[in-house]
Amino acid sequence: MATNDRRGILYVVGIGPGASEHATPAALSAIADAELVVGYRTYIGLVQHLLTGKEIVQTGMTEEIGRARAAVERARAGAKVALVSSGDAGVYGMAGLVFEVLREIGWQRDQSPDLRIIPGISAINSCASRVGAPLVHDYCAISLSDLLTPWPVIARRIEAAAAADFVIGLYNPASGRRTRQIALAQQIIRQHRDGTTPVALVKSAYRELEHSIITDVDHFLDYEIGMLTTVLVGSTNTFLFEGYMVTPRGYANKYTWDGEVLPGQKPAHSLRMPSGPANE
Repeated sequence: MATNDRRGILYVVGIGPGASEHATPAALSAIADAELVVGYRTYIGLVQHLLTGKEIVQTGMTEEIGRARAAVERARAGAKVALVSSGDAGVYGMAGLVFEVLREIGWQRDQSPDLRIIPGISAINSCASRVGAPLVHDYCAISLSDLLTPWPVIARRIEAAAAADFVIGLYNPASGRRTRQIALAQQIIRQHRDGTTPVALVKSAYRELEHSIITDVDHFLDYEIGMLTTVLVGSTNTFLFEGYMVTPRGYANKYTWDGEVLPGQKPAHSLRMPSGPANE
């Protein structure tokens, strides 16, 4: 229970890719309202210009539980706390860990702190915007880090996503000590994708060291890939146009480019395939 009568607030804030213009007004407002800002030191650095006069708790990689507990405990005691993550805090970020800590201490919704999850632009979205429109149709995100998830589980997910023809966003693809996973992922994906399928490698989107390149399934391992890289693997329909990577939504299956409906199709009805009528 809170140690005083003041009800605390815990903002769990996604700050987006890092550039101020891509942080939402709600994220900026939450940070401005906070008395204490907690985060991984790299992410604290991205918002340092917003933290004048605030108490700061910053820690290193692999210290996520300590950050979550510190934020929860201070907010529970009545402080206004912002726990920051890059991208969206609910996408490979701190939001899930906060809920686990709250469950562990027996927190209930009518108790301090008030919990406010502030969404942000996730890495897969910011990286996609730098190379075109690769996520316009169905896609999924898979982390290749096996620090918390066994590799056989990750491999099954890659296999399922590749077989189902999703566009695949690979987070945490490699690090200085972890290089085999991305090579194994390529082997799995090659079983379901032509070697010329577009692949984008985007590093540090909207940050100082940003770099991106578009290559293909056969050759993406020829380039440097690290923890700050997001790998976007196209579906069988993804194509290149004027240096952009594009996954079509499927309008050409139903309409001409004059906007006319193709024979056998109906607007606002299920797509009919040549093999037989679709369910309506």
